[in-house]
Amino acid sequence: MTEKIREIPYGNADFENIRLKNKYFVDKTRFIHLLEKYEYVFLIRPRRFGKSLWLSILQTYYDIAKKDDFDLFFKGTDIGKNPTNEKNSYLMIRFDFSKVESEPEKVMHSFEKYCASVFRHFVRSYKNLFDEYFFDELEECDSAGEKLNSVFDYASLNNLKIYILIDEYDNFANNIIANSGEKAYQDITHGHGFFKHFFAVLKGGTSQSGSGLGRLFITGVSPITLDDVTSGFNIGDNISLSSAFNEILGFTEDEVRNIFEYYKKVGLFNEDMEKCMDIMHKWHDGYTFSKKTSKTLFNTDMVLFFFKEILRDQSLPDRLIDHNMRTDYRKLRHLIVLNRKLNGNFNHLKKIIEERKIISNIVQSFPLEELTLPENFVSLLHYFGLLTFHGIEMGESVLKVPNRTIWTLMYEYIRKAYNETNVFRINIVDLGKFVREMAWLGRWKKFFEFLAKEVKEQTSIHDYLKGEKIIQGFLLAYLGISDFLIPHTEVERNKGFCDFFLEPFLSKYPEIPFGYIIELKYIKRGELTDSVLEKSIAEAKIQVQKYAADKKIIQKYKNCKIIKLILVYHGWEMVELVES
Repeated sequence: MTEKIREIPYGNADFENIRLKNKYFVDKTRFIHLLEKYEYVFLIRPRRFGKSLWLSILQTYYDIAKKDDFDLFFKGTDIGKNPTNEKNSYLMIRFDFSKVESEPEKVMHSFEKYCASVFRHFVRSYKNLFDEYFFDELEECDSAGEKLNSVFDYASLNNLKIYILIDEYDNFANNIIANSGEKAYQDITHGHGFFKHFFAVLKGGTSQSGSGLGRLFITGVSPITLDDVTSGFNIGDNISLSSAFNEILGFTEDEVRNIFEYYKKVGLFNEDMEKCMDIMHKWHDGYTFSKKTSKTLFNTDMVLFFFKEILRDQSLPDRLIDHNMRTDYRKLRHLIVLNRKLNGNFNHLKKIIEERKIISNIVQSFPLEELTLPENFVSLLHYFGLLTFHGIEMGESVLKVPNRTIWTLMYEYIRKAYNETNVFRINIVDLGKFVREMAWLGRWKKFFEFLAKEVKEQTSIHDYLKGEKIIQGFLLAYLGISDFLIPHTEVERNKGFCDFFLEPFLSKYPEIPFGYIIELKYIKRGELTDSVLEKSIAEAKIQVQKYAADKKIIQKYKNCKIIKLILVYHGWEMVELVES
């Protein structure tokens, strides 16, 4: 009998479902061996990196009720071939706090209701291990914290081992910050807040011998609430920045290539693999979660989305950014826009876009009120997946944006922040049309002239456009509204650094006929003279000719016309736009 072709498990975080339906599974179970060295574990990873699936794996592996089904789920896996002594030896309790409503007036009731349902499911799943009186005792408890304490007491008295899994511990707290502000958030995490009480009981379970809590695994996307919620409680081991666990989530290049090879073997993949890998490297790769390793990872959901699309249509997908990814990251706008005003973090983000990197150490946790500190905001961008480790410089971590997907989202943040705060409003539809004409028709004047006109007339933007780097970052944000031309800045070409290289996206659109090399010159307000302008243009002409003569550009884009442009700004005014 021919084996059924495995489906791509995009959006599926249920390990048992994936295995029972023989969907494609990237085996990470080897990390269970390493995890067992730690009792209480905390792991932060960006959204859509496979955290929920990992908890589902742990739940099935350690569940005492699944003992007879071990081979059904783990046959052929790394851990199936070499299981640990603790397999199928725990009573499992799993919380997913993304299911808790985040409206301040509803959050407490929703939290208590959700936790009550989790505990009811828990005792029903292991009803043969509980005395009948315990069911009533648990129902009589007034709060989730009391229920948890009751479970610990019973487990301790009856020699039972509890393994607690908490998924997205920070989800509703982050949503409250985003939608309702700091005060509403502090109400649930400070003083005698219900959430804080729950974690206080959890703390007791980790610090008391014989409490019944054997193991704990918590995941989230940010360290913001850790100190606030737990009052500094040490949950055990934070493995988020550990090189040993760098690959626990996300896909390595070998794992991505194995997926390609499988679908090529079963006859569902006919595209050029190296062409596809080139696209995926640029758009989905680049994540490193420890400064002690250089091995990069692909975002799990980005990869699965790509494969789902390419296998369905047997061609490169029209969309390289999943709509769900955009929705998730849209929630982060509160970090730079507060009460319709740009906060200090906006300048940090703008600086990252202008300089293409930032040097900063990553902190493991911090309270909300310290979010505006530069090192904390940068750390948060790392945990959210907007920045990633890229080497060491002068003893500190160099952080860069991992891939084109995140660059695109960052440009969107900047554009929407300008718009929402009335700093700068512009018709994106028209601008997008002009970028399309640049790529396909070689018509470049409309884009720059339209943008320059709006910048000159909208005076609110003038306070932000001071200096070459700022102009550069501003232009990048608006040049990045389509994927026909991929904007790069400070690209090394022919022993120099090109201000802008608008790369035709040939891997996706092989027939694009135009690309651009742009040299930007900036003249400070009050320093513009005819001689200064002439000198700037003359220097720019030499530079663009030099960059265009780069052998890599000539070879790679031999079928494209690379247009060389000189752009001169005086303050916020464009004073020259010429083709060289």
